[in-house]
Amino acid sequence: MVDAELALLSSDVRTDAGRVGALLAADFAEIGASGRRWLREDTIVALSKEDGGPAPETSDWLFNELAPDLVLVNYRIIAPGRESRRSSIWQLSGAGPVLRFHQGTVVPA
Repeated sequence: MVDAELALLSSDVRTDAGRVGALLAADFAEIGASGRRWLREDTIVALSKEDGGPAPETSDWLFNELAPDLVLVNYRIIAPGRESRRSSIWQLSGAGPVLRFHQGTVVPA
């Protein structure tokens, strides 16, 4: 799951709608750091339009099994001028992990 989560932070993957689509569940939803709710298609389109850049630094990874095929992942992102905490729910399947839900919360300076 770390590899899949890091892939979604990589501009090479983020700008490739096919690769992002393969990682997001059909009913994927995100609550962004801004508080906005994003659904799967909105997310794929928005990420495909990004300019790119280096992937942010990550740390403080935690993994909690919610069910035999469901894992809650928590970690911290440190990007220039902004820090956030992230939570993701990944479903494990034969084809690889699929992201069901993601939330970002800005850490105040």
